[in-house]
Amino acid sequence: MNAKGDAMKKATFTLSRERKIAEIDPRMYGSFIEHLGRAVYGGIFEPGHPTADDEGFRRDVLALVKELDVPIVRYPGGNFVSGYNWEDGVGPLEKRPRRLELAWMTTETNRIGTNEFCSWAKKANTEVMMAVNLGTRDIDAARNLVEYCNHPGGTHWSDLRIAHGVREPHAIKTWCLGNEMDGEWQIGHRTADEYGRLACETAKVMKWVDPGIELVACGSSGRGMPTFGAWEATVLDHCYEHVGYISLHTYYARRRCKNDMNYLAKPLDMDSFISAVAATCDYIKAKKSSRKTVQLSFDEWNVWSFVSNNDPATKRWDIAPKQAEDVYSLIDALVFGGMMIALLRHADRVRMACLAQLVNVIAPIVTANGGPAWRQTIFYPFLHASRFGRGAAMNLDVKSPAYDDADFGSAPYVDAVAVVDEAKGTVTVFAVNRNLEDAISVEADIRDFEGYAFTEHVVMDHPDINAANTLAHPNSVVPHSKRGAKVKAGTLTAVLPKASWNMIRLARHGRERHK
Repeated sequence: MNAKGDAMKKATFTLSRERKIAEIDPRMYGSFIEHLGRAVYGGIFEPGHPTADDEGFRRDVLALVKELDVPIVRYPGGNFVSGYNWEDGVGPLEKRPRRLELAWMTTETNRIGTNEFCSWAKKANTEVMMAVNLGTRDIDAARNLVEYCNHPGGTHWSDLRIAHGVREPHAIKTWCLGNEMDGEWQIGHRTADEYGRLACETAKVMKWVDPGIELVACGSSGRGMPTFGAWEATVLDHCYEHVGYISLHTYYARRRCKNDMNYLAKPLDMDSFISAVAATCDYIKAKKSSRKTVQLSFDEWNVWSFVSNNDPATKRWDIAPKQAEDVYSLIDALVFGGMMIALLRHADRVRMACLAQLVNVIAPIVTANGGPAWRQTIFYPFLHASRFGRGAAMNLDVKSPAYDDADFGSAPYVDAVAVVDEAKGTVTVFAVNRNLEDAISVEADIRDFEGYAFTEHVVMDHPDINAANTLAHPNSVVPHSKRGAKVKAGTLTAVLPKASWNMIRLARHGRERHK
């Protein structure tokens, strides 16, 4: 019963091996660091900080990144990359130029560049997804960067890397061909034909330098762009056989929604966005009678208020000012969790994804200069998925009570996906309850997983959907264990509290147990 004495609403689903979507690529849990605000300077890098290592990287931030187990990080942008000369960020520090950074109207010192970031990535146990500048630069700069990073030696650019103190190649596998090139805000903005032709020729030459790399072409900057759809088709018409992926970007802002329930339903838009881009890729595949399938790289996604959140003292051309430092509440984490579920539900086509971003700038990790680092609310759904979402994604075909939404029609209160790790003998269900007033019971048919027992139900909720974690109160909204869930006679039952993110775990008898 709920607080009003009415019968509790119920959602149902079936966990069946026949509903396997795909094995999840670990790179689904990637992230993104751009030279924007305090993401780099004051985020991952702060030489005077008490936890700084001998290179100036914050060990407390590294510990939190490793806690998230991020397998790949996109770098150095973002809008930043479209005006970036990679040569500015290598070589002796005293010779590196300071530049006016036109994407975010700051001064870039170039203290951190390719080699330093690759060093940080090794310490963070992650790989680098490198983006090349196709805004102000060209094929030549891109192929030179591949040679600098990946060629073992004996050539101009590889020997220059060695002269800079890096003997072994960085061996970067994944490369982005520019960023958001259909956006008028982008330095070097191009038409689809202009970009598609350049991306094709750049891809060819980069692969001539290193045939082992994989490439991501720029999709449209967002589903709401007037170029969307036609952009993807035109670009892929040019470069389909030379790339492995096309990118998707999306952010959802509470202040741009009609109401909170409309905000909570936004992951439904992400679902259909992914399906639309996959269909466009397959159209070009059919048109070209190609044998290959271009996959999707959702390399920017998050909730974002789209307000500056700048320090009031920030001036034009400041170095690493506070920019885009959203403070995330519980309701933001619920939308975020729904987005994570949408990505997993499309694990057959979304092979890579990058939470944008990782530290300080619209990020799960926040730092105070000279002070501590802490976890935002969105840290936890990402942590749970990255830690326990390794295996095969399973479509649950959830039947849930729903509400009417102006944009999406019928929007389910409960959304969920499961991940099965057969080797470890575990099942993990990720679920969100969008109902802001009432708990909802869940009844699941799990007869296909005979011998699996309930191990834990982890919940993140709070009486106030606007509650957030801050410097003064870093643990206001954190996950906790919930009792009451059980498995009996092939049925899993649990209660999802109102306005909650949930992780329910099962294990085969004799296997993993909650500690």
